[in-house]
Amino acid sequence: MIMKYCFYIILLNLTLSGLQGFASDSLIITNKKVSFGYSVSQNRNVDAVIVHSTFNNSGGDKYDIDLVLKQFSQYKVSAHYVIGRDGTIYQLVDEKDVSYHAGKSSLPDGRTNVNSCSIGIEIMTSYTEAPTEKQTEALLKLIHHIKKKYTIKYVLRHSDIAPVRKTDPWNMNWDAFKLKLNESKE
Repeated sequence: MIMKYCFYIILLNLTLSGLQGFASDSLIITNKKVSFGYSVSQNRNVDAVIVHSTFNNSGGDKYDIDLVLKQFSQYKVSAHYVIGRDGTIYQLVDEKDVSYHAGKSSLPDGRTNVNSCSIGIEIMTSYTEAPTEKQTEALLKLIHHIKKKYTIKYVLRHSDIAPVRKTDPWNMNWDAFKLKLNESKE
């Protein structure tokens, strides 16, 4: 009887530790859908991911998601996702829809309507602060998640597609990030 009990305890511990590993590796996305800054689309071909930086510069907490969204609303822009300082991934727009995140820009192959073929991801950071480790981890997971659904040709910075207008993502070691992205498998 005691052996049977010990066996069940060991089995339960192994199962729970396996579930904990699974839970920590899974992608958790918080719904923050917006009613602005996008257009509905039926059959768009997504092959690019564009990484941006954002923060609230209108007063109050610069990393408050609701204040960032209020600012987006004023400019009638959005992104598909925003990643908070703690690594929380907020989804603003369905991936099937066109988010207005890229503005006047072009991909390396010359295409100019970047919003129509890309998924936009904003990282909450400022001109003086780098993305946190949790944000970088969340970004890696999110891009791997996107790559499972689409054939992604480009993972680019906003500054790559609009170099005269944009400098984001700010304070991010892009070369190191790209190495991690290419090395890691999700």
